Amino acid sequence: MNDNRLVSKLSGLISAAAAVVGELDLDRVLRRLVSEARSTTGARYAALGVLGPHNVLSDFIYEGVDGKTAEEIGSLPLGRGVLGTVVRERTTIILDDITAHPDFSGFPPGHPEMTSFLGVPVRAGETVFGNLYLADKPDGFDEEDAARVEALAVIAGAAVNTARLRERLKSMAVVEDRHRIARDLHDTVIQDLFAVGLILQGLSDRMPDDATSAILNDAVDRLDAAVEGLRSYIYELRASDELRRLLDQQLQELVERMGGAYPVGVTLETSGEFDDVDPLFTEEAVKLVTEALSNALRHAQAQKVEVSARTEGDWLHLEIRDDGIGFDPERAGRGMGLLNMAERARRLGGEFELESTEGSGTSVTIRLPRS
Repeated sequence: MNDNRLVSKLSGLISAAAAVVGELDLDRVLRRLVSEARSTTGARYAALGVLGPHNVLSDFIYEGVDGKTAEEIGSLPLGRGVLGTVVRERTTIILDDITAHPDFSGFPPGHPEMTSFLGVPVRAGETVFGNLYLADKPDGFDEEDAARVEALAVIAGAAVNTARLRERLKSMAVVEDRHRIARDLHDTVIQDLFAVGLILQGLSDRMPDDATSAILNDAVDRLDAAVEGLRSYIYELRASDELRRLLDQQLQELVERMGGAYPVGVTLETSGEFDDVDPLFTEEAVKLVTEALSNALRHAQAQKVEVSARTEGDWLHLEIRDDGIGFDPERAGRGMGLLNMAERARRLGGEFELESTEGSGTSVTIRLPRS
């Protein structure tokens, strides 16, 4: 399978990831992920091991083994041997020959012989929920296979977290639970989706042709749209209390969360009083900073990004600066949303200014009324 077809499949998977937030059937999502992992890598066998108590596999979703062979194998694997190594070490393992690994403990009766192996842990927040396993790819697995499957593993973790939080939402009885669930969605699912975007962005940079890179960048844009939809859902969950929270507090949380998802230093500097900023402008300010900060983290190749917010007279001043590669604003990509940001600021009675030169970084300045 050529690179374009592989990346097209990955692009389609990101569309599926965007739908994870609204997907009710977790089993169906996980089975699709197993299928995509197998198809994307060209492996003969693929499986997702679901961990239960004491890190023992409680479920095993697989492809490539027919029903008769599965019946001969009998019980589920216990997660020992090399499978247990992936769980224990919580790291990706690539092997040309699984039987040569020191932790290999043999195949059970009826189990097909396997050689090449790729194992990737699946995280749900800080917890390892399970592992994606691939085996028997012709000519073996490589780092590009690992990058693809790691992206799938992050999506699987996000799917698990979303399903669990949805179940909690169904049974919640008090407002405090709404806020706790919203916080969990903020701190886990959005973080995971940012991580997927980062993996795909890195994969795009490693692709040899522009067409393939464009497909991946389009997938990242659609993933960003899914994150924006999830943020709206979170906002609805905690709207009443969130409106009373000060802008500087929300910006601090935003900088910590987004900065934690990218290998870039992100700082925030604030000055002035924020307790009288109208909740409407607070909400819009956070959205604008989010989009400008996302652009800097994704596109600028910066070492550091500085966010500043200050109040002065009747105005709120925001600035997002990076020391990255810069660009020609007249040729900026559609995914950056610059026109939408400028229009949003003007609609609120404010101003939007962009300064960028190739090779010398970018500065976005936003001025909004305080009330």
